[in-house]
Amino acid sequence: MPNASTSLCHAGTITPEGVSREPLMIRHGHVATSLAAWGYRVDLRDHLIFPGLINAHDHLHVNAVPPLNAGAPFPNSYAWIEAFRPHFEEPEVSAALQWPKPLRLRHGGLKNLLAGATCVAHHDPWHPVLDAADFPVALLRDFGWSYALGWPGYGPPVRESFLATAVERPWMIHLAEGTDATAQAELAALDQLGCLAANSVLIHGVGLREQDIARIMVTGAAVVWCPASNLALLGKTLAPRRLFDAGRLALGTDSRLSGSRDLLEEMRCAMALGDLAPAQLVDMATTHAARILRLPQHGSLAPGARADMVIVEDRGGDEANSLAGIQRSEIRAVIRDGVPRMADHDFVEWFQAAGVDTVSVILDGKPKLLAQSLADPALIAMEPGLELATCCQARTSGLTVEAHCR
Repeated sequence: MPNASTSLCHAGTITPEGVSREPLMIRHGHVATSLAAWGYRVDLRDHLIFPGLINAHDHLHVNAVPPLNAGAPFPNSYAWIEAFRPHFEEPEVSAALQWPKPLRLRHGGLKNLLAGATCVAHHDPWHPVLDAADFPVALLRDFGWSYALGWPGYGPPVRESFLATAVERPWMIHLAEGTDATAQAELAALDQLGCLAANSVLIHGVGLREQDIARIMVTGAAVVWCPASNLALLGKTLAPRRLFDAGRLALGTDSRLSGSRDLLEEMRCAMALGDLAPAQLVDMATTHAARILRLPQHGSLAPGARADMVIVEDRGGDEANSLAGIQRSEIRAVIRDGVPRMADHDFVEWFQAAGVDTVSVILDGKPKLLAQSLADPALIAMEPGLELATCCQARTSGLTVEAHCR
């Protein structure tokens, strides 16, 4: 019977108070304070354990759609949407949209998992596949949303959606996604509608002015920052310092349609801007996002939290640099609900102890093990840089060839 109890020993665990060197216990998919006598133990000396990252904004079903390569910078997102309409007629876009939507949604989940994001806010209509027990990532649930003030034909109506959302749950909307007067006027318009409150989560906010940010902080609302998408579409992004210092800023990728490849790339983009330190970027993708999105069991490794983790090598110095500056292929293991879902080959015994069947894959040129439930060949074919390993590659990795080359 698979072990439901695991101890991660000799690693540095990232906590809000600093780095703990105490063993991290997992029982039944949650962080625990004790370990059953028969539990499996993992030696992680010279490693760091971070909470699973939270991607506070993605459109999961369009991550395989090629981006628009001309026309930027746009004055606002509505101009980009109009420019994108003819792009749907291009063969590459049409081919990408031929994949069934359930598969495209799963692909968006897998894209996030491969980069250490174990929980995602999907800003689009719900789909039954998102309720599947084997969906690659956890999802923000029971929240309200509208798409944008200037695009009423898609998604729930703004005021009706806001009023229907419980005050203890987040309500999300794209807002001020632009640099022109249209974008700059949107916060005041939302406020006039009565839809700016402590549970309002505003996506992008590039056009927010100083008085707008002050108003956001007075109301207790928050912003999700997607700098790579903003720079690609608008040529500009917001200055994050005031919102970060107030604890009102989370990090999101948008989708690959307009944004970064994954949350690690988003961190590198934000780091290059020089406004925030690596540890602050990690906070935005863990503790800040969990608080803003009302996800008390995510974003930390406190007792009782979901045992979602990213394990990396300790590079020395600032611990956050060991995560915020790396590529996804450098992650040693991604853990969800206490069991590995993607990891380097030397974690094979942990997969076995957890009762998780694996498939050998190549991720950006590096051999990895992927949980078999995530290894649908059609899904893997959608993800650039991911492929099933050949028998020769499996032998080179030292794995049991028969298990991976049937």
